[in-house]
Amino acid sequence: MTFSPAARIALRVLMGLGLAVIYVPLLVVLINSVNADKTFGWPPSGFTGRWWSQALDNEGARQAVLTSVKAGLGATAIAIVLGTMAAFAVARYRFFGRETVSLVVVLPIALPGIVTGIALSNAFQVVLKPLGIGLGLFTVIVGHATFCVVTIFNNVLARLRRTGTSLEEASADLGGDTFQTFWYVTFPALRSALLAGGLLAFALSFDEIIVTTFTAGPGAETLPIWIFNNLFRPNQAPVVNVLAAALIVLSIIPIYIAQRLSSGARGVT
Repeated sequence: MTFSPAARIALRVLMGLGLAVIYVPLLVVLINSVNADKTFGWPPSGFTGRWWSQALDNEGARQAVLTSVKAGLGATAIAIVLGTMAAFAVARYRFFGRETVSLVVVLPIALPGIVTGIALSNAFQVVLKPLGIGLGLFTVIVGHATFCVVTIFNNVLARLRRTGTSLEEASADLGGDTFQTFWYVTFPALRSALLAGGLLAFALSFDEIIVTTFTAGPGAETLPIWIFNNLFRPNQAPVVNVLAAALIVLSIIPIYIAQRLSSGARGVT
């Protein structure tokens, strides 16, 4: 398909406007994290690093980061196990309801977060509360795992369909047992897909706020919840900007690595 010069110019302008809507606010947050003016006057009267020092000394912020890391790692671990098993079942076996299983696994990420949060909160109150288990870090991890499993499932399923079964069959023909075939043939082919899916799952969990609002209890305040609770407190505004800037920078790393891993494995056959 070819476009006229005017159409190409219009498309470039529209693309530039779209990117500006996304990235200009992020740039403002980055600049405000080193803005010397506490009221964040614009343009900045100067630049300072003292807000970063205050953020490092803020006990509430440090605890919220630690809670988010724990929740992200726990949800990612659960998602890797469940997502990989579901992907193997869908890709390697034929059974009644196979497409339904695939739909059920993917559905949580398509549902509005508030629906998932309310459903999980009600389920926890009915199932866990009578057992003496209240809302806390455990329920946050379970809630995050419900949508993190989708990234693992999609990555592993795509890799299994791309690699096929010829290498596994060759390993079996050469005398390899099930464990040897998995460890030396299947797992190396899945390694980058698992890592990419795990990084994306952790990133999704780390910045989740809607589901967390309905599943977190006392002592389970994640970083997004902490930022939201302190967003309109004037004394905490500089710390909030620093944490938001740090999240922007840190979020780029797992997404970039996952993208490189996924693109680097496209030639696998």
